[in-house]
Amino acid sequence: MTVHPTNGLDDVVHQRVRLGILAIAHQARPVEFGFLRTTLQLTAGNLGQHLTVLEKAELIQIEKGYEGKRPRTWVTLTAAGKAALRAEIAHLKQLIHQVEEAETAPTGDG
Repeated sequence: MTVHPTNGLDDVVHQRVRLGILAIAHQARPVEFGFLRTTLQLTAGNLGQHLTVLEKAELIQIEKGYEGKRPRTWVTLTAAGKAALRAEIAHLKQLIHQVEEAETAPTGDG
C-alpha cells in the first residue's frame, strides 16, 4: 500500500498562516512581529495565537525586547522548526508531482 503525501502533512505546520510564519522566519532570521502581521495581513491577536501554537510545538522561539524605546517581538525558527518546514515542503512537492503526473497521464478515453 502506498502512503499518500497528504498523510505526511503536519496539521500544526500546514495551516496557511503557520506555514507562512515558518517560511518567512526561515528567510528573515529573526523576523519582527509587525513585519509578520503586515505581510500575512493578520490582526495582532490572530498572529499571537498562531505564534503560541508554534512556540508550544517548539518550532519557533519568541524574544521580546526593545528597539530604542519601542517594545519589539522577534520570532526565530528553531532547529525543529527548520526540520518541520523542510518535511512539509517535501510532502507538498510529492503531492504536486502526483497531481502533475495524473494530469499528463494518458486517459483510457481514446
